Amino acid sequence: MSYDLFLEPEVHAARNDLPGNVRQRLRRAMEELAANPRPAGSSELVLDASAAPPGYEIRRIRLDRWRAVYAVHDEAHWIWILGIYRRPPYNYEDLIDLVGKLK
Repeated sequence: MSYDLFLEPEVHAARNDLPGNVRQRLRRAMEELAANPRPAGSSELVLDASAAPPGYEIRRIRLDRWRAVYAVHDEAHWIWILGIYRRPPYNYEDLIDLVGKLK
């Protein structure tokens, strides 16, 4: 079953600033997420139970030094890309704010 894929407006802008090889890998990773929202190399981000709305799973996928943070909603069959960040220095300090966009 295929999932619909949504991107935050900031993600569109961030993609343009990525190095070319990472941009291509991200494009392929997003296409693959639509078919499999939990691929090898992705992991669930653990949040306080009150931070994420019920039915949402917050995950990240690693692309070299870059991370794409996304939400999965299995009942509605969609994936929402919340952000793309370089790590380091990114340490998920705004994760609660990102998840707040889902409410």
